[in-house]
Amino acid sequence: MTLAITGGTGFVGQAVLDAVARHGLLARALARNVPKDRRARVEWVAGSLSNRAALVKLVEGAEALVHIAGLTSARDTAAFEGPNVAGTMALVEVAREMGVKRFVFVSSLAARRPDLSAYGASKARAEKIVAASGLDWTIVRPPAVYGPRDKDMLELFRAARIGVVPMPPPGRASMIHVADLAELLLALVPGGEGTIGATFEPDDGQPGGWAHRELALAIGAAVGKRPWVPHVPRAVLGMIARIDGAVRGDKAKLTLDRAGYMSHPDWVSDPAKAVPTGLWRPRVATRAGLENTARWYREQGWF
Repeated sequence: MTLAITGGTGFVGQAVLDAVARHGLLARALARNVPKDRRARVEWVAGSLSNRAALVKLVEGAEALVHIAGLTSARDTAAFEGPNVAGTMALVEVAREMGVKRFVFVSSLAARRPDLSAYGASKARAEKIVAASGLDWTIVRPPAVYGPRDKDMLELFRAARIGVVPMPPPGRASMIHVADLAELLLALVPGGEGTIGATFEPDDGQPGGWAHRELALAIGAAVGKRPWVPHVPRAVLGMIARIDGAVRGDKAKLTLDRAGYMSHPDWVSDPAKAVPTGLWRPRVATRAGLENTARWYREQGWF
């Protein structure tokens, strides 16, 4: 089987390509900049979601399409429209034209509350495009994804090492290890019973997710610390986002848009949208996964 994959150079995409190799599949992956380090069983297609010729080459002859690519953070909220909405529309249109029926779309829990962020709103619009596509689609809304290669949660690990992990206002969130998410996406490719036209919200199996303080302490334990965990009010998060934007510009980790949805108290995966256990179940317990992630960061010199 040949899979067409977008976002293959990203955090989640690289984990999916690792899983492709483990399962002996073939992948054709879209990349703006083709990596110098070539992977076995992967054919790279140079281009972007706005390049129709590249999309045609990507999906030609593929049995299924896994759409991972998307913009997750931007100072200019209008920037989400191109890659997340128009890009998804372009990919759907090419898939229909080329006869690729199976379409697995990686969305976000943020799509549940499009009123809270431009990012979530763009993912919600993309979901509507996929649902109206006429393809054999499945939507996956991952919660917070962590694991090797992740640069977003790296900031929390670094903070834990110095003894303080600032967190949003009290609330709860679900987690999932990137390797578990990758295995789920491949498990969905055949389109078994109960998957076509379904929206899934996977997690690590922790009932009710993680309290923000509990998660911060788990990250601290992963680096051998018991950090102080202050909860930062929404207004202060906004102020920090403005400072981060002024200092780091487009490289800012905290934007006003992110501050908006981070302040929401409930990002717990909905049990009613759980993946059938006969199809997939998480294998990586989060405390162990955080320890392994911290070890990877050390080995790569990221601390």
